[in-house]
Amino acid sequence: MPSSTGEGGSGSRPEGRPGIRATVVRAANEAVAALGELVGGLGTALLALVVLIWSAVTAVTSLVGVGLLMAPALLRALHALAGRERHRLGRRGPEVFAPDPAPTRLRLALVDPTTRRELRWLARHASLGLLLGLSGVLLPVLAARDVTFPLYWRLLPEDATSTSLGIGVAQTWADALAAALLGLGWTAIILGLTPAMARLQARPGRILLAAGPDTDLSLRVAELTATRAAALDAHAIELRRIERSLHDGTQNRLVTVAVLLGAARRMVARDPSGADELLERAQSAAEQALSELRSVARGILPPVLADRGLAGALTGLAASCPVPCRIDVEAPERCAASVEATAYFVVAETLTNIAKHSGARQAGVTVRSRGGRLFLDITDDGRGGADEAGGSGLTGIRNRIAAHDGTLELASPPGGPTTLKVELPCGL
Repeated sequence: MPSSTGEGGSGSRPEGRPGIRATVVRAANEAVAALGELVGGLGTALLALVVLIWSAVTAVTSLVGVGLLMAPALLRALHALAGRERHRLGRRGPEVFAPDPAPTRLRLALVDPTTRRELRWLARHASLGLLLGLSGVLLPVLAARDVTFPLYWRLLPEDATSTSLGIGVAQTWADALAAALLGLGWTAIILGLTPAMARLQARPGRILLAAGPDTDLSLRVAELTATRAAALDAHAIELRRIERSLHDGTQNRLVTVAVLLGAARRMVARDPSGADELLERAQSAAEQALSELRSVARGILPPVLADRGLAGALTGLAASCPVPCRIDVEAPERCAASVEATAYFVVAETLTNIAKHSGARQAGVTVRSRGGRLFLDITDDGRGGADEAGGSGLTGIRNRIAAHDGTLELASPPGGPTTLKVELPCGL
């Protein structure tokens, strides 16, 4: 009996250790993520401080008229900074949906609820958000300094302080160990408080930068309705393209195979050589049908995206393009499969248009991934004059992009060059 009790007691301790270890690992991961959020918030808080000082200077100088000239630029900077903070918060948690576009004219901005909410956020983020962000930078430095103090304290001058707070002088090992204990206290603060500090830093942005109860959401509803309609149109166009490819290509090839096989079966007894010729033609038609079927399958979702990623897929497109094309992709993180497929088809359709209509001698595709967004720039040195109404496939490209709530900008003056800029969210 005692031996069994001892076994049971010794077996209960290992069961408790993974739970403690998992708790510590989880707390450490949450603390590291929170420190990243605090440091990220420090960047926008420093910019918020600059804009806040700029706002104060503009308000004071408006009394003599000079500030009125700076007001439009200030409002654009405020709205851009608020948008950047929305993107940052969206990467770290639930997306913060922007309200209606805020005005940049001073008279309209004074009565605009979105601008007033952004100004309130600016003041809070430039003060409390800045202090919390600085804490996210200083706490790890203080903890590392004090925890490791016993390793190097003998190398310091005699009058060097023993703690990061500037209190005490290290004269004995007891002083060094006391500094290490203070470092453990900093570590405990990091593990225990930084997640709450990160939430406190983000709270003003999540409350004030989202669409408020006094914001008219009718434009956003109309935009989402148009986006849904564009997605349905793009889906219907894609289904018609697949059906047309199968009906006009693969189906006709298979009908030809069936006819040739039937004729060969009837001729095999009386004209073996003629039947053999028909079988060769049937085999050729079957191979062509298989090739077309593979082409249709690749058009639905290119397997090269899964095998080689977006960079490899676009390199393959450039290699098969008749116009020399330079590919420059800098996207360290993979986007959603539907987003990568959309980017692939946009580049493929654009390169096809360049080869057919532009008369360009060279083209370039640049892809960048920043802040949860995928940016595509496609350029060529052709004759320009691209127009969506000209049946060049740009309408279909725009519908594909709108289905992901992305944007498209086309600049194609007569004489060229042509530039197509696309922005897509990575996470849809």
